[in-house]
Amino acid sequence: MTNAPTAPAGNTRLSLVLAAAMFVLVVDTSLMNVSIAAVVRDLDTTVSAVQSAIALEALVSAAFILISSKVGDLFGRKRAYIVGLLAYAIGALAMTLAQSITAIIIFWAIIGGLGASLLLPAMQSLVHGNFEGAAQKKTYALIGAAAAIAAAVGPLLGGFVTTYLSWRVGFLLEVVVIAGVLSQIGLVKDVPYTGDRKADLPSAGLSVLGMGGVVLGILVWQEGGDYVLLLIAIGALALWALSHRLVRRHRDGKVTLLDPELFRLPHFRAGITGQMLQNVMLGGAMISLPIFLQIKLEYDAMQTGLSLAPLSLTMFFVAIRAGRKSGRRRPAEIIRAGFALSMLGLVLIVPIVSRADSGWYLVIPLMITGAGLGLLVSQLNNYALAPIDDDRISEAAGINSAAGSFGLSFGLAVAGGVLLATLSLAFTNMTNASPVIPSTQQQQIAQTLEDDAQVVSNTQLEKLLAEEPPAVQEAILGINVDATNLALQVALLVPILAGFLGLLDAMRMIRLPDIKPSASVEAAALA
Repeated sequence: MTNAPTAPAGNTRLSLVLAAAMFVLVVDTSLMNVSIAAVVRDLDTTVSAVQSAIALEALVSAAFILISSKVGDLFGRKRAYIVGLLAYAIGALAMTLAQSITAIIIFWAIIGGLGASLLLPAMQSLVHGNFEGAAQKKTYALIGAAAAIAAAVGPLLGGFVTTYLSWRVGFLLEVVVIAGVLSQIGLVKDVPYTGDRKADLPSAGLSVLGMGGVVLGILVWQEGGDYVLLLIAIGALALWALSHRLVRRHRDGKVTLLDPELFRLPHFRAGITGQMLQNVMLGGAMISLPIFLQIKLEYDAMQTGLSLAPLSLTMFFVAIRAGRKSGRRRPAEIIRAGFALSMLGLVLIVPIVSRADSGWYLVIPLMITGAGLGLLVSQLNNYALAPIDDDRISEAAGINSAAGSFGLSFGLAVAGGVLLATLSLAFTNMTNASPVIPSTQQQQIAQTLEDDAQVVSNTQLEKLLAEEPPAVQEAILGINVDATNLALQVALLVPILAGFLGLLDAMRMIRLPDIKPSASVEAAALA
């Protein structure tokens, strides 16, 4: 007699457990985004510090995801999955107990980011090893649905918990879910690695140094630090050295961190470029819109979540529908429409920023942007992975994920840096031009902004100006409104530019012939 297959109930339970892990991964960032103002208030920190932590978490995930995949290969996929969950739980627990932004940066952004980089590739390998045929495809679909639902309801869920309980409770609930996932770890069968056990550690170091140097340089610029150009130059040089090293080692028949031959495939190059630009767009919008809602309009987390719901819900429903009913439309045409709609929606928001006194003004532009992002989500992964052979799918999917995470962190960092730089310049110029504000205060304000420019609401500013004459208070509050509006509008140009570059990338895709993805590609893309 042959061994009986795994019981269907066991398969279903394991599928649900893996989907729950993915749900936590996706909802985590949404919770942080709608809680920016609450975190700033409770920890007595700044908007830019919280934004830097969000960008750093995405950067750590991107920078380490390639080497983390190899770590899982060498030390066991199940072990990597467990360590990744524990690291993510440590990050969430730190958010529950944190009393300073430093703790959030160390435990949530860095340790939690490392956990995410271990989890994603390990989860994909475990799905391949624990399921076959229709069960495998069903599991990938369930995990994809969990991610999509988390992205759709994340702002609403995070807003509700933060407003009526606390943002700390939201992260504590993540710890509870992860504990539940770990309690079912016995269902997971480890997947042995049969490939080459050698590791290209110098290339891994260059990839971390390259992505890290570029984004950290931007974050240091945002915080007014030194050696900005040096950090960015080191990052760019490391990425150049990485590409040179990969090509040389591949030519010599040595082990490489990733196969440089993948980048010779035009569909793969165009696809991961589109993936990165889509996430630059998303990252830029993720920092600009919550700041507009929570600082300019002074919304609480629930109001912020409700205001962002048209974006997330439209993205969810369009992605589902476009994935099922693309019909005879070419994937490249859908991608082109996605970038065009996303860019159009963001362009419509720019003039609204200075006029809106309510989130209702954003509903239609956010629905347009969400529809565009939904079209992109439904097609980009499949497009990038379509030309890849089955034996290289896992590696290509890892590169695709790294490109997306790097784009997200880059968009967050650049939009945040541009916002603060514009705010500082505009506030200083408007203050110096004011006939009401005394010259001594003009110099003091200019020096303060040069050292530490921050986005603050008028309510916060009123407390700082309580002892000033009414005329001076009114002038500074008016300048704060005008400068913040201008800074937000300029920051939105970052995702708009990314959308325009994505549109150009889609034009290149249209000139390439269509490739029908295999079943393995569709499963990996869905994951």
